Amino acid sequence: MRLLHLDALGRLILTDFRGKPIPPYAILSHRWGGSEILIENVLNGNYKEKEEGYQKLRFCAEQAAQDGLQYFWIDTCCIDRWDNNERSKAINSMFQWYRNAARCYVFLSDVSLPATADTPQRSDWETSFRKSEWFTRGWTLQELVAPVLVEFFSRQGQRIGDKVSLDQLLHDITEIPLAALHNCPLGQFSISERMRWAEHRRTTEEEDIVYCLLGVLGVSLPTTYGEGKESALRRLQAEVEESGSAPSIIPFSRNQSFVGRELQLTELEAKLFSNKRTTTTLAIVGPGGTGKSQLALEAAFRTRQNSRSCSVFWMDASDRDSLYRSYANIAQKLSISGCNDDQVDTKQVIKHCVTTISARQCLLVFDNVERTAIWPSGLPTTEATSIYLTEFLPHSKLCSIIFTTTESNIAEALAPQNVTVLQELTPDTALRMLRNRVATPFSNTEQQVAMHLLRELLYLPLAIAQAAACIRASSMTVQQYQAQLDHHKDAALKYSNNLSKGEQRECGLRKTVAATLSLSISQVYNSNAVAIGYLFIAACVNRKDISLDLLEAASPRAREDAIKVLDKYALITRRPAESAIEVHRLVHQALCSQLQVQGRLMQWTQCTIRQLLRVFPNDDHSSRSKWRRLLPHAQHALSHSLMDDNNGERLYLTWKCARSLFSDGRYKEAEELEVQVVQTRKRVLGEEHPDTLASIVNLASTYSDQGRWKEAEELEVQVMQTRKRVLGEEHPDTLASMANLASVYSHQGRWKEAEELEVQVVQTRKRVLGEEHPDTLTSIVNLASTYSDQGRWKEAEEPEVQVMQTRKRVLGNEHPSTLISMANLASVYSHQGRWREAEELFMQVVQTTKRVLGNEHPKTLTSKANLASTYMNQGRWKKAEELFVQVVQTRKRVFGENHPDTLTSVANLALTYSNQRRWKEAEELGVEVMQMSKSVLGEKHPNTLASIANLASTYSNQRRWKEAEELEVEVMQITKSVLGEEHPNTLTSMANLALTYSDQGRWKEAEELQVQVVQITKRTLGEEHPHTLTSMNDLAFTLQSQARCEEAFALMETCFQLRQQVLGEQHHDTQSSLETLHSWRVEYSNENL
Repeated sequence: MRLLHLDALGRLILTDFRGKPIPPYAILSHRWGGSEILIENVLNGNYKEKEEGYQKLRFCAEQAAQDGLQYFWIDTCCIDRWDNNERSKAINSMFQWYRNAARCYVFLSDVSLPATADTPQRSDWETSFRKSEWFTRGWTLQELVAPVLVEFFSRQGQRIGDKVSLDQLLHDITEIPLAALHNCPLGQFSISERMRWAEHRRTTEEEDIVYCLLGVLGVSLPTTYGEGKESALRRLQAEVEESGSAPSIIPFSRNQSFVGRELQLTELEAKLFSNKRTTTTLAIVGPGGTGKSQLALEAAFRTRQNSRSCSVFWMDASDRDSLYRSYANIAQKLSISGCNDDQVDTKQVIKHCVTTISARQCLLVFDNVERTAIWPSGLPTTEATSIYLTEFLPHSKLCSIIFTTTESNIAEALAPQNVTVLQELTPDTALRMLRNRVATPFSNTEQQVAMHLLRELLYLPLAIAQAAACIRASSMTVQQYQAQLDHHKDAALKYSNNLSKGEQRECGLRKTVAATLSLSISQVYNSNAVAIGYLFIAACVNRKDISLDLLEAASPRAREDAIKVLDKYALITRRPAESAIEVHRLVHQALCSQLQVQGRLMQWTQCTIRQLLRVFPNDDHSSRSKWRRLLPHAQHALSHSLMDDNNGERLYLTWKCARSLFSDGRYKEAEELEVQVVQTRKRVLGEEHPDTLASIVNLASTYSDQGRWKEAEELEVQVMQTRKRVLGEEHPDTLASMANLASVYSHQGRWKEAEELEVQVVQTRKRVLGEEHPDTLTSIVNLASTYSDQGRWKEAEEPEVQVMQTRKRVLGNEHPSTLISMANLASVYSHQGRWREAEELFMQVVQTTKRVLGNEHPKTLTSKANLASTYMNQGRWKKAEELFVQVVQTRKRVFGENHPDTLTSVANLALTYSNQRRWKEAEELGVEVMQMSKSVLGEKHPNTLASIANLASTYSNQRRWKEAEELEVEVMQITKSVLGEEHPNTLTSMANLALTYSDQGRWKEAEELQVQVVQITKRTLGEEHPHTLTSMNDLAFTLQSQARCEEAFALMETCFQLRQQVLGEQHHDTQSSLETLHSWRVEYSNENL
């Protein structure tokens, strides 16, 4: 749960209390207007621009403060409407949020009081109070009965009264018993009575008049918008009636029009729970539109009906997020520990779910399993999908699973020998379906026409459903529909002939859908042209989760009218809980083909790009959930539009997508789009235009984050030279280029070259911009970082302290740049072994970033990881583990499991396990990170190689030398070929391999490698660099192990003297060398006694 408060400067702060105790808070009840403040407005700080919403927010904040409450909650700006998981959870939590509020303020925007009235009289407000729209809305019912203390306020914020003082008036208006208004337990009132409280209320979505009763009735029910009020009511009643049955979740009402498939249904029922050793798995496979889900749904309802002790859970397996959401719903239904705690790892919740399910009789339905949906990047084999799904499946003879899929190979992999193949319906079954859906009896003549029509529709359930919807919506007869369909066949033939050869398998189905679609479109066009525009936009984006924000209209009512028309004709599926719609796969394909044949696909794609630009945000963290939902649509539109040098809108959307993909760690996809931007800008603007150069810098940054530093260097040199020539050596852009190039040099271990450039940048910026300019301070920090990389920590400390103090004075203690300086200085302290000083600074940074930026901001998570590393360096493993677990779980939820930052945090957690000798846990995480890194970043990325090296270390710690050696040889060979023999990473890999040789007693091989490392580090880094000293230390131990005591002693003595000089006497490395020398002296003396 997120809560709002105003800080000392009057700034609106949003705090995330998920996984933490929730403080007392006030809650606002109001009717939405046209200018509400949303969560993105709060995070971006532009909330004051929305006058109406800000008035309500200010009122709530001030009233809460008067009542001694620091925090308050408003639905519009505390729930991320772009995060589907969050929206779903919020709907089911809303009643409790209102129940737990210290005070509920009802803001009545349609009730005004005289401005002169200090103590308003009842006559001043009673008439407008009775007529207030607030009392007519469905969702305000729970907002009235749930909270203990409810207060009513006028539009001007004047207090009218509370639930107690106005109880009789509220009873007269709402007919809710006084006892309920006085907060008697709602269980004292019958179900029918509580349902009557909502009889005269209205909701925008017809299903909401049922869903708004969930908290009032004390039941849990998945929301399935688009099912209609009657269907939702039947599900609610069934849930209430079956409260004593085994817990189940079926998010759809039973299809009262279900006909046919009796044979297949009988076979399915007979096979359920037939495996006496483990889970019974069944699969239903068939082309789109053949009724797979409907067959599985009927089997689910029959199972529930026949066995009250059998749980039935419906899983949306169309993609990973939907599958996770389905398991989250089950966890909540089964009251599994951690299900409401966002800090708990999703996979752990799933494991608990699977364990719990395995212990009871249960039917699971995994609907719409498709390889490309679960693995967006695609996989070469179906076995991977089967393996991936295994972790989601129970293994118990008490359980059965039904999968539905369009892919026969997936069906065979998931349910060998138990695959039900669906083709078209039989003629009689198809006729019954048409008749049920049209809902009017057929005469003999009409029945004959209907049979002819059904033959033309290939008895395809999807086509029959669309035909029936069109007949009902247009008030046609079957004969009229048949006659009009004939006129649309030629067009349908053109659309289907547009298919590629690889698509001919579904050609017949597509022709059928194309024909019914063409006729439906002609009917819709006559009644609502806006709806047709929405349909064509849907054709130009990804077919699922199409946000309503993409559908522009003159007013919300006009948009709603258009969507209702499309729904009425069965052309879309509504998803109001997500403020979205989607279209069936065959409909989507037919729409695209129709537009292409008509020569209008490019026109509508361009229109769609324009709409995407209208809503697509910048790639900042505060808009992450928004641009993540819009990315699939933008990528689809871009992939289906032609590169055009004159199309600035397409180029701009390409750039925005590229930056979002980069922020999401999806570097390969970002690179592909950035190359397009660079090439287009070179052609249109010229190679030396500032925008062209900026796009080249973005591409170089993407190369750099992939560890492709040579390619990044080439681009950065090119940009720097061009900017020097065109803009001059002291231009800010030129200096930025020099700084970027220095960073690339640093990544390659070329610190002297990096330092040379950074010194130039610092000196120039000091002279041109001044010593306290933000850019000057940034360049000083960069130079200090290069000193740190060279082990020159004393030199690094001085400028870091200087910059931190300056930023505190100029920007303030809580400015993000100040916090970065504090973290940098803490890092320098850590390198010097000054753990307490480092910890103190990191702790300040963590506390401030949590307060200022929020618990889930990337900088907050980085600061937590830094603090955890400091704990680890002090051997405080449990404290480190606790923080790393938090970081891992939050990054998984916010960034995703495959994001590079997430993988880094998992690797850190694995290292913490290793340090506690929890080898198996460390190994499990290490393997996971290595596999994901290879998949996401590539086998030669530095992070991937680091993950392989970490896993090798875990093997070594378990004395599995051969496995460790094999991995370390692989790492060394790749780093040599990619980074070169003298790169610091290469030298580290050689040193690791040498240690593994030492552990096996292979001293000569170890010595050979270590001698190389010492010689190269001395030459490239200098004799005093910490890496050089470490390599000398390792070689000394190898010499000692071979009884070459004098050589070992001399080398360790040199190492100690240099460490004392460079690191200081108290540094842990210096102390380690001293202790080693002492123990060797004692050992040497004893041997010579």
